[in-house]
Amino acid sequence: MIKLRIRKAYLVTAIICLPVCLIMCRKPGIFDEGDFDPRLSGGMATVFDETSKAFGHDISGLNVNDLHVHEVGDHAVEQTFVTAPAPVNSGLGPIFSNVSCISCHHNDGKGNPTAGLVNSSLLIRLSIPGSDAHGGPVPVPGFGGQLQDVSIFGQSPEAKIIINYTQQTISFPDGETVSLRSPAYTLQSPYLPLPADLMISPRMAPPFFGLGLLQNIPEATILSYADENDANSDGISGRPNYVWDPYLGKLMIGRFGLKANTATILTQVAAAYNQDMGITSYVFPKESSFGQLQDDGYADDPELPDSVLNAAAFYIKSLAVPARRNVTDAIALQGEQIFRQINCSGCHIPTLQTGVDVTFPALSNQRIHPYTDLLLHNMGTGLADNRPDFQASGTEWKTPALWGIGLFERTNGTPFYLHDGRARTIEEAIMWHGGEAEASKNSFYNLSVTERKALIRFIKSL
Repeated sequence: MIKLRIRKAYLVTAIICLPVCLIMCRKPGIFDEGDFDPRLSGGMATVFDETSKAFGHDISGLNVNDLHVHEVGDHAVEQTFVTAPAPVNSGLGPIFSNVSCISCHHNDGKGNPTAGLVNSSLLIRLSIPGSDAHGGPVPVPGFGGQLQDVSIFGQSPEAKIIINYTQQTISFPDGETVSLRSPAYTLQSPYLPLPADLMISPRMAPPFFGLGLLQNIPEATILSYADENDANSDGISGRPNYVWDPYLGKLMIGRFGLKANTATILTQVAAAYNQDMGITSYVFPKESSFGQLQDDGYADDPELPDSVLNAAAFYIKSLAVPARRNVTDAIALQGEQIFRQINCSGCHIPTLQTGVDVTFPALSNQRIHPYTDLLLHNMGTGLADNRPDFQASGTEWKTPALWGIGLFERTNGTPFYLHDGRARTIEEAIMWHGGEAEASKNSFYNLSVTERKALIRFIKSL
């Protein structure tokens, strides 16, 4: 009798467990899109903050050591450098563009294209025709690869930047108008004569946040979106930029900078210290003024401690992405459909998957929504700087990520868009698109006013 009861118990257990076993043995299928939370723009590295400080949060879940390094880096990017000798933050200049990281990247975001002012985020890249030994731009003798328009006392800035805008009014078929301003740049009072074949490229500081995730996107993923010969005949032919990394000493795929002209966060940060503030480091141990009349000749390089540079790079790597908003708003959802219909998503890829990083779970294998392909695209003559940068031509720019774009007004006051900040509204930015984006721009132009507003509402939800 006891044995019979035991057998019955086993039988009942087997019947109960059978469905579970069958489920566990089922082949994996495609994860239902509806089960993903569309607010999680950065996957695990998402933060829910809609204030002016939305771009400055650390990724949740950092261990004690990483959190300490993040905080050291946070402190570093806020520090104002001063002229040597000084007990702290010494070594500014002797020529420079600004005095701190945060002076250009306001609230860890973008800034203002107001040349010559303390809060300016605009810089001018310089070169002459040709390529250097690694395929990059050729520096201008006596000026280098970036204009420094400020100097310490007793030294001469390389030149002053003057910007003049001309206005053009575009009328939509429904009667609404948008005013496009076209900038013209003059380098005034150069300390040495500028060469006749000088090429310049104005660029505005991009946001800090989310770069750790973009660095972790597999190269194979980026290349999968490249279509240099436009094989699918959609008018879009993105291609990667391969650039020389001076620290690692090899060619790498470009991910950062407005022309994808930098490969790693470390190099991007070190270059900014060197070129924007005149601060040397183990990555760039020579002054930006090396070989020029302004060079102070001090034997104090590198000026930035290795630990501080590494902490600043880690800080930027570990900044979280603000969550998408209004994900159930009917008008924004209509705008999302229009975004895809007019093929904005052909370059601004909505969803990417990061690679595996066992040392950093929040960046590892994350489903993210940056709205970029990190590729170069011909944007037409209207946005051209006519200055090559490694494999990027004078009409090509990297697709900027759109996550966080709806918060620029809160983080920066007046928002500025595109590589040089010429656009003051998203409508203006779209109407500047040309080249590979000409068809999408024309589709936007022909939308009804209701459809245009829905599209803008969606973009501002990102």
